[in-house]
Amino acid sequence: MPELRFDDGAAYEQMMGVWSRLVGEVFLDWLKPKTGLRWIDVGCGNGAFTELVVSRCAPAEVQGIDPSEGQLAFARTRPGARGANFREGDAMALPFTADSFDIAVMALVLVFVPDPAKGVAELVRVARPGGRVATYMWDMVDGGFPLDPILSEMRAMGLSPTRPPHMEASSIDALTAFWTGAGLTQIETREIAVERTFRDFDEFWQAETTAPSIGPTIATMSPGEIDALKQRVRARLPAGAGGSIVYRARAHAIKGSKPQ
Repeated sequence: MPELRFDDGAAYEQMMGVWSRLVGEVFLDWLKPKTGLRWIDVGCGNGAFTELVVSRCAPAEVQGIDPSEGQLAFARTRPGARGANFREGDAMALPFTADSFDIAVMALVLVFVPDPAKGVAELVRVARPGGRVATYMWDMVDGGFPLDPILSEMRAMGLSPTRPPHMEASSIDALTAFWTGAGLTQIETREIAVERTFRDFDEFWQAETTAPSIGPTIATMSPGEIDALKQRVRARLPAGAGGSIVYRARAHAIKGSKPQ
């Protein structure tokens, strides 16, 4: 199956940036970080969550790491992320020495890491003793992903959109196993439910079909097939006043502490 790549920061902002901020706000409320800390945001993408950290947490330092230079280029343009440092890097081989950060986080990333356990181990390695290690990930197994209405109907039509390599890593049980296996303590988990309102179905469709898991498949479909897919997706979405679409997504979050 082709690898999912996120190289267009602007397209990602339209498709996932709003969702990322919605769930990121709740995640930070739950994490309750102090100010003046050193952060690393692994898989920072186009900087949507990094910007929240800068604006809300008054950090002493923020390092954003991502494999996509296209995403990083967009992140560097965010006015609210000024002061953060963005650099290309691999989640499984972070370019920092051990014990460098007070908080090590991943935001909506873990299922894309080729070896999730190795990615978690790297988060733990670069966190200082007593530091926090945390992540949140859409529930990719039980229908919590914002794109599920489209992906589910694609599969029902016999299509095979590209999916992340390790969707199972998004479950609470899997996250708990990773955090426990990495030797973290004071582990807590929670579910985060958020909802987003689209003006109408067309706005929903335009925003969500820019995803690299969906766009390339749609590009291979005939106009008739696309119309049929639209009708199927529209039928499963709750329509609000004036044709607005209010859709809810769900993420799983976990946090723990590196032993002293």
